Amino acid sequence: MAEYTVQKKVTTIGEQASPVFTGETGRQLFPALRKLMIQAERIDIMVAYTRESGVRLILPALLEAVKNGAAITLLTGTNFNLTEPQALYLLRHYLGDKVEVRFYNDERRSFHPKAYFVHLNTKSHLFIGSSNLSATALEDAVEWNYRLDSQVNPQEYQEYYRTFQTICANHSVLVDEDRLRQYAKSWRKSTIPLSQTETGGSVKVQPHGAQIEALYYLSKTRSEGADKALIHAATGIGKTYLAAFDSAPYEKVLFIAHREEILRQASVAFQHVRNSENYGFFTGKTKQTDKKIIFASVETLGQEKYLHPDYFAADYFDYIVIDEFHHAVSSQYQNILRYFQPKFLLGLTATTERLDGRNIYALCDYNVPFELSLFEAINCGMLVPFRYYGIYDDTDYKSLRPVAGTYAASDLNCIYLDNIRRMKNILRHYRKYRSQRALGFCATREHAESMADFFVKQGIKAVAVYSNAQGTYAEERSKAIEQLNAGGLQVIFAVDMFNEGIDIPALDMVMFLRPTESPTVFMQQFGRGLRLYPGKEYLVVLDFIGNYHNAGLVKGLLCREERASYGEHDAIDTPTNCYVDFDLRLLDLFAQMEKRRQPLRATIREEYYRIKHLLGKRPSRIELFANMTVSVYEQCLKHPKESPFKHYLIFLTELNELTPAEQALRGNVAEEFLQEMVNTAMTKVYKMPVLLALQEKTRLKARITYADILPVWKQFFAHGRNWQDLPHVGSFPDYQKLTDSWHLTKIQNMPVQYLQSAFLQSRGEWALVFCEAMEPYLDNEVVVSHFQDIVEYRAKDYYRRRYLIQAE
Repeated sequence: MAEYTVQKKVTTIGEQASPVFTGETGRQLFPALRKLMIQAERIDIMVAYTRESGVRLILPALLEAVKNGAAITLLTGTNFNLTEPQALYLLRHYLGDKVEVRFYNDERRSFHPKAYFVHLNTKSHLFIGSSNLSATALEDAVEWNYRLDSQVNPQEYQEYYRTFQTICANHSVLVDEDRLRQYAKSWRKSTIPLSQTETGGSVKVQPHGAQIEALYYLSKTRSEGADKALIHAATGIGKTYLAAFDSAPYEKVLFIAHREEILRQASVAFQHVRNSENYGFFTGKTKQTDKKIIFASVETLGQEKYLHPDYFAADYFDYIVIDEFHHAVSSQYQNILRYFQPKFLLGLTATTERLDGRNIYALCDYNVPFELSLFEAINCGMLVPFRYYGIYDDTDYKSLRPVAGTYAASDLNCIYLDNIRRMKNILRHYRKYRSQRALGFCATREHAESMADFFVKQGIKAVAVYSNAQGTYAEERSKAIEQLNAGGLQVIFAVDMFNEGIDIPALDMVMFLRPTESPTVFMQQFGRGLRLYPGKEYLVVLDFIGNYHNAGLVKGLLCREERASYGEHDAIDTPTNCYVDFDLRLLDLFAQMEKRRQPLRATIREEYYRIKHLLGKRPSRIELFANMTVSVYEQCLKHPKESPFKHYLIFLTELNELTPAEQALRGNVAEEFLQEMVNTAMTKVYKMPVLLALQEKTRLKARITYADILPVWKQFFAHGRNWQDLPHVGSFPDYQKLTDSWHLTKIQNMPVQYLQSAFLQSRGEWALVFCEAMEPYLDNEVVVSHFQDIVEYRAKDYYRRRYLIQAE
């Protein structure tokens, strides 16, 4: 780092008559800083902490300085989590490599400086005093600072600057992208109180908090060539506004959701960000097609008659947003995804799909540039803490048999509706924790009505909310929320009405009054009451657990331990200031259920039949992969002898699921070839484009040249972020500069060489030629179908593995 020395020439540009800044009117630090920064050749800042508000304040001046060639260094502390990661992402996003960020790194001494060095072409200024890098400290608060002039006070200035340089060189670490990501992941909202201005009291519509980090990584993934991505972030981050900010550079945008209520809310967010009235709706009653921003319901747009150039050309939209992306596996969403060809597709979800099915990740080729779990959002102060109580419920579920993991509504009604003992247990715990506004999740309409009836008769104002409500205690959803917020209602008993899309910030209690059948649904419902609300310190969660199927699931979701189920999953830390308590009888129950758990092979078969029932047909490999529960799939990988993916034809044979045409392949060369494709090593994806080059729509090519492979290879590695697997290619622009000669050398030396076997050989000008025994099967419909299925499954599984490595 260069040392700025005293110059003889004196400049008065941007200087004030007095070097004293006290925070009073006319004596704020920021105006003086701004005037000098825009002229600077170099700016060095050393502060104990850095806030988003402070970076936003000085960012225009820094941008002006960088435009003029200035270099910037920020040395900041990390004690007490006062430095906000989003502040650093703002700098990184707008200034790139023009700013060098460093963390103080000396455990022997604390770090409390507040110093701003502004180096001009003739001399330097040092502003030193009490102002950290926050809007409050620079503009509004009573802060005392003094300006030193390198020409007027050369000795004092040089002593300060040499000390700054020494600390940078010997007691700090460079904050590169990996270190910043690590800091953001472990960051917890500081418990030290700050003023409203400093915590972000501005009403200006602009990205804030985790949105800044998400926008940075979305921009980065596009620069890497990605054309689709998934943002998985908990309720509270403002994902709709995030989409509005990210899509701002694109002219025509499509926003898709499954409820008109969500579309109306989204239109407000986009209006605020874009400040434009050029938007319209495509729903059951309204069909606007001439607007630049369209908010469409999936039920309407997903119909094939509307996916036609008469309404929208396939490339009409530059940017498509799919809200609640975990629904995107449905047929109507799939129709939309197949038809439109946007420049970028963004999926949004708060659902923890990593816990329950991986299909939505596969839709985006596992490109998840930003994730923020519910627990991380609590730690970051975006959501309130919770106090969870697992309460023993002596209701006996043993006589009930779940179908595809779900209990029949009629069976649950039989054990719930007249169960006064259970209702009294629920009421006792509800009163114990003194809720003002509660939401109870019920199994059926009848169950919700009976709970409302019981509570009302105990003097508690309660209603039941469910679709097509006509019962005695039924209330329309929006009216029930309005009454609850106003204090005219104490409890809402709901059935499948508040899992997603709707938040009630005033809630201080949620009650689980039905079996937990899925971690996805549990976490969705769990998050309904975690929104911040004035005066709300935490959310009380009452979970009434009996001996039902999956009863032990919740313990693994909330506690730091290896989750039950078959897997050893990543340990989960209970968030800061949160509390989890299980009745001791439940711990005994969980232990008993774990002992009775069925063998893995039976579980895999049960999962297969569940997916077959879900799809309405026999699943292919890729469909089984896309819909299989995470814990079961991980066990398939750990126990390959039990895995259906290792030899799907044998697995189907054991289940008597083979077609006659498939049975004819058993034991012959075609089956051996397919098995070779299953087993071929794939630590990288080099083989994938070669296998794709072997395919035609209804047949496999008997032979292919290197010229046949080249365009498929180039197209494959230009897609998404596949280029990152090529050796010595540092960026997408670097990939685009590669010559055909470079590609052909890699094709010959890597995949073609390692694909050679008894079935495929290189011969002269032919890169690969099928053996004579395989020729009768190259146009066999069953062989071609299974080959394509294997290649697609191997690709998606590879993307999954790459994603997990990058997420570590």
